[in-house]
Amino acid sequence: MNWESVYQAAVLETDWSKLEERIEATDFAIAQRLQEFSLNHGGTPEENQKIQDALIGLSVLRRELVAWRSKAGLKQA
Repeated sequence: MNWESVYQAAVLETDWSKLEERIEATDFAIAQRLQEFSLNHGGTPEENQKIQDALIGLSVLRRELVAWRSKAGLKQA
């Protein structure tokens, strides 16, 4: 599964209890792709922009997850 599919699954996840796992999977998939970039001269500008956008999106998801946990009275993992 490519990083974009993993990211899309995170963005579309509706079960808050699974969101952190989806975010971590996306982080891992993006890190793997960036590692591949080091082997193939950095990928395309388009994909680099998509990755930057995805990282911003993950940051938003993390903030939303923290807010949800706070409302639910759950501790941070």
